[in-house]
Amino acid sequence: MMPGQSTVERLKAWARSVRRDVFALYLAARDPRVSGCAKLLALATAAYALSPIDLIPDFIPILGYLDDLVIIPIAIRMTVALIPDPLMADLRSRADQRLAQTGLPTSRTAAIVIVVIWLAFALLIIRLLAR
Repeated sequence: MMPGQSTVERLKAWARSVRRDVFALYLAARDPRVSGCAKLLALATAAYALSPIDLIPDFIPILGYLDDLVIIPIAIRMTVALIPDPLMADLRSRADQRLAQTGLPTSRTAAIVIVVIWLAFALLIIRLLAR
């Protein structure tokens, strides 16, 4: 904790770093210097984080924010651990530059995948209840 820095300021700084890292992982998924396993995890993490639809909707008490506060940061840490530090520093720098210019993109493909998961879950529940 930095002296004189309020809790709100620290939370804002943390949120900015998560945002930057998500975009850096988005870039990592397309970077030829990143290993195949790290690319797959980076793609999954970025797609989920950038999806406009959450797997656990935010209106569900407590669980709705679980992905934003726990799942996404854990996925980011796991993925960053697979990328060499100098390369991650370069990706973060590029992410900072692009975010300053264009902002954070959203992933429609990830949104579609999440909708399909919800529909499959709903169909499974309907089939189980119909028995």
